[in-house]
Amino acid sequence: MPATEDGAGTSAEAENIHKVDARTLRGLAHPLRLRLLAALREYGPATASGLAERLGESSGATSYHLRQLAAYGFVEDDPERGKGRERWWRAAHRGTVFDSGRFLSHPDPAVRGAVDVVLHETATSHAQELNTWIGTMREWPEEWREGWDISDFQVRLTPDLAEELIGKIHELIESYRGQVPEGTEGSADVRSHVHLFPRPAE
Repeated sequence: MPATEDGAGTSAEAENIHKVDARTLRGLAHPLRLRLLAALREYGPATASGLAERLGESSGATSYHLRQLAAYGFVEDDPERGKGRERWWRAAHRGTVFDSGRFLSHPDPAVRGAVDVVLHETATSHAQELNTWIGTMREWPEEWREGWDISDFQVRLTPDLAEELIGKIHELIESYRGQVPEGTEGSADVRSHVHLFPRPAE
């Protein structure tokens, strides 16, 4: 069950994680909408014009797609900031999860196409984030140049064991959440990507 922000092995409702259904998946399946939602989750509330500047898009495009995300329940107005003519948006949930296996075999071709878009855009985003880190790591303190990882492993598993491993990885990452208070000296927001998939033997 892929997650666009956090581990899917936790209780979705308790952790404010939105479980995507076939209808909302179709509403999310657009490259700019995925980028807008990711930006709101990472950087906090923003206006359409602020997001346009950050993402290099027109404010007309960001405004339209923010309204579409709101229609599907992914973003909402921020009442604390929405004063005057400027409309502020915030993410409605901390993360999203969905059952990709169910959607990949869905009878509706629109749903199958939507899950393809979300998966490919998520993979592209992960690659971009990693490449940005590699290109800028020299700008970080030495401690952070030691405190990162890029590894790959090959292990023979059954599908059940693969699912079990994914759950344990998610639980381990979640166990670190909340250990470091906001503003702690020397701390930073850390991104963790989990990719686990089978490969043919030849």
